[in-house]
Amino acid sequence: MHNFPSTPYDLVVFGATSFVGRILCRHLWMRQMEGLDFRWAVVGRSLQRLEELQEELGLGTEALPVHVVDAQDEEAMAAMVRSTRVVVSTVGPYALYGSSLVALCAREGRDYLDLSGEVPWIARMLSFEPLAKQSGARIVHCCGFDSIPSDLGVQYLQQQCQDLWQEYCARVRLMVARIEGGFSGGTVASMLNVAREAWEQPELRRLLANPYALCPDPVGPRQPHSALVERDTYTGQWIAPFVMSAINTRVVLRSHALQGKCWSESFLYDEVMLTGDDWAGMVKATAIRAALLSFFSASALAPTRRLLERFVVPKPGEGPSAQEQEDGGYVLWFRGHTKSGRSLWVSVEGDRDPGYGSTGKMLGEAALCMAFDRPHAELAGGFWTPSTAMGSLLRQRLQEHAGMQFKVMEAPAR
Repeated sequence: MHNFPSTPYDLVVFGATSFVGRILCRHLWMRQMEGLDFRWAVVGRSLQRLEELQEELGLGTEALPVHVVDAQDEEAMAAMVRSTRVVVSTVGPYALYGSSLVALCAREGRDYLDLSGEVPWIARMLSFEPLAKQSGARIVHCCGFDSIPSDLGVQYLQQQCQDLWQEYCARVRLMVARIEGGFSGGTVASMLNVAREAWEQPELRRLLANPYALCPDPVGPRQPHSALVERDTYTGQWIAPFVMSAINTRVVLRSHALQGKCWSESFLYDEVMLTGDDWAGMVKATAIRAALLSFFSASALAPTRRLLERFVVPKPGEGPSAQEQEDGGYVLWFRGHTKSGRSLWVSVEGDRDPGYGSTGKMLGEAALCMAFDRPHAELAGGFWTPSTAMGSLLRQRLQEHAGMQFKVMEAPAR
């Protein structure tokens, strides 16, 4: 069923029947119900599951075409890529299933977005950047909770700082003030795969340790690394490592590099979790740090990794109920300091759990933004980050249609 039409779709969702893929499709369908006019299709391996998705959305084949394509079928994959202006992929771990699709999009000049947070894989995909620049393909990884809130949050902070004082912040810290909701099974599977690869390949461990791994020039000032349990100087709260910082910091630093390091040659950025200012906060921060160390240590070894996969972590395709997604949410604080001594606080908030509900909406709005808001005359082909590809255009979409808020805030009282 990969008889794709001669008139290109505006976008296709590859992996539409995955857990996050279904959330993404529901969001796109709701946007159509609001009156937004666009042509799209869903693609997956199982006709039965695709038809179930059609039925779930209450749409027929004319309103939502389905196409059965296997990721191992190069001819069918190429036909899919040529049939659309934008490809949105939710098929992970991307290191196992995503490389050929990125290569095809780079070759065919089609835009591509995904949810990958896999640093080694993204670094490998950058080898296709010359091809993407030549064909005009715009490739944007990390269009979910990792790393849109971090990337657009820092950009928003810097724009506010520039508007107020005509200078940028040379030091920025993201603090997770609230987060409710779990990680998706696909995200955990990707983490496990990265840990396995790093254990088997020493050069990957060096890559993962480099905060500039995704930058054109992989060197720069020594970045802060909040691996210890300590108090944050400005809030007085205990802090713990934030698990998503491993990818988010790399994306933010790439955004900085792609903009000519305009914020500062010595720009510093890190991410932490706030756990409270009392003894319970210290205990929580210690427990989070211990849990992260245990998880990544167990992930590296095959026997313990299999135990995690079988008994502990959610499997790809698993996720919370609609009510649990709605009950989740997050609040991120960004604190920036300029070289002249000024400071500014902004917040980014989301109204759904980060790994599923909010991520699905973010990816949907990013896809629509690339399809309709960013003509090729304004954004050339290449490998971009969410902020450098879409910036304030995406931020406006997220605030209007994805339940997110970007706000300047007062410094929290100690």
